[in-house]
Amino acid sequence: MSIPSTSQAQSNPFITHMYTADPSAHVWADGRLYVYASHDIDPPRGCDLMDQYHVFSTDDMIHWKDHGEILRSSQVPWGRKEGGFMWAPDCVYKNGTYYFYFPHPTGSGDQWNNTWKIGVATSKKPASDFQVQGYIQGLESMIDPTVFIDDDGQAYFYYGGGGTCKGGKLKDNMIEIDGEMKKMEGLEDFHEATWVHKRKGIYYLSYSDNHDVDGKHNQMRYATSKSPLGPWTYRGIYMDPTDSYTNHGSIVEYKGQWYAFYHNSSISHHDWLRSICVDKLYYNKDGTIKKVIPTTGKK
Repeated sequence: MSIPSTSQAQSNPFITHMYTADPSAHVWADGRLYVYASHDIDPPRGCDLMDQYHVFSTDDMIHWKDHGEILRSSQVPWGRKEGGFMWAPDCVYKNGTYYFYFPHPTGSGDQWNNTWKIGVATSKKPASDFQVQGYIQGLESMIDPTVFIDDDGQAYFYYGGGGTCKGGKLKDNMIEIDGEMKKMEGLEDFHEATWVHKRKGIYYLSYSDNHDVDGKHNQMRYATSKSPLGPWTYRGIYMDPTDSYTNHGSIVEYKGQWYAFYHNSSISHHDWLRSICVDKLYYNKDGTIKKVIPTTGKK
C-alpha cells in the first residue's frame, strides 16, 4: 500500500491509511506537534505482531504528515529473533538529541512476557535517523515507558504494567536511572499506559485502568501531585471506554489548547487494528479534568 504524505484530520481517527495505536504527542521547537505511534499490522494476530513505529506531525491540527517508519524490531540487536512486540513508545528532546523509548522483549517463543526491556534510540532529528543505543539497565520486566522533563531540566522516567506503576529520575545521559525506581502511590485501579504532564504547578499522572463492563475496557483515569514522583491523589476518570479493547493516551498543550490523544477501533471494528484519535481537553477551575467525550467522524 502506498502511503500518502499527508492526511486530512477533519474527522476521528485522524490517521486512516494505516492502523496505529498508543499515541505519544509532543510539541517541539519547530512549532509542530509530533505523534509517535505504535503500528498494528494487518491481518492482526493480537498485540504480539505490532511493529514498525511511525511518526506523524501537524502545524494546524488539520493536516497531518506521515514522516514514515523510524524503527522496527529487526533493528534492535538485543531483541527477540522472531520480532514483533514493539509496543507503546515515547519520545523526548534534551540537549540537542531526541530520545525514543520503546518496550521490546529479549525472550524467544513464549518467554517474552518476563523479558521486557526499555530500549532507547536517538537522533538529531525528530522523525528520522534514529539509532538504537541499547536499553535502560536494571529495570524490572514492564512496559509503556514515558519520560517527563520538568521545568528545571530534570528528566523523570515512568513505566508499568500488571497493576504496578514505577517512576524515578534519569541521569543526564537519558539512558540510566539515577537512584532507585519507586512505586507510584495513590493510583486507583492502575493497569498500564502511564503519561505525566504538568499544568500550573500541578503534576498529572494519567493511565488506563482494568475496567471490564459489558465487553468494554480501559477507562482513562488520572491523579495529581505537587511532586513528579508523588505521592499521588486520585482524581477520577477523564475518558470512558472506546470501542477498542484497550486505550492508551497522552495529554499535551498546543497553541493554547489542551488535547487528549487516544485510540479506538472505529475503522476496523477489530480490537487489534486500532486507529489514533484526538479531542480537545478542558480543565475545571479547581484544576480537575473535565471528562473527554470521544468523537468519531466529522468534527
